[in-house]
Amino acid sequence: MNNKILIGGLIGGVAAFLLGWVIYGMALHGVLEANATEAAKSVQRGDENMIMWAMILGNLALGYLLAIIYGRWANISTFQSGAMAGAVLGLLWALSFDMIMYAMSTMMTMTGMIIDIVAFAVLCALTGGIVAWWLGRK
Repeated sequence: MNNKILIGGLIGGVAAFLLGWVIYGMALHGVLEANATEAAKSVQRGDENMIMWAMILGNLALGYLLAIIYGRWANISTFQSGAMAGAVLGLLWALSFDMIMYAMSTMMTMTGMIIDIVAFAVLCALTGGIVAWWLGRK
């Protein structure tokens, strides 16, 4: 793996972490909480109980996933093309995960599911744009 992809994945992971904090932790916190079922509220960790190392590794995995796809296979190297690809990947990923979870559990309302799908697509669009920008630097 070349240095651009290694650094791009790290930058993407940091971006995903910070964007997730802004999008999910600040902007949509109340909306998502209002659309969570009692089952979801009973298993969700509060901020004080969150396992940060797992959150960090999860975001790094997203950053590296985008960096590897963009840098090795798709040759995506501009913010705009990275954001568009990230939006599509994020939309399909969240659509797959959230629809299956909605079908098999009572964790969220349909409104909450739709909000989460859109929010994750936006998060991936912005993260993907940042990763692609880094990969396209001369």
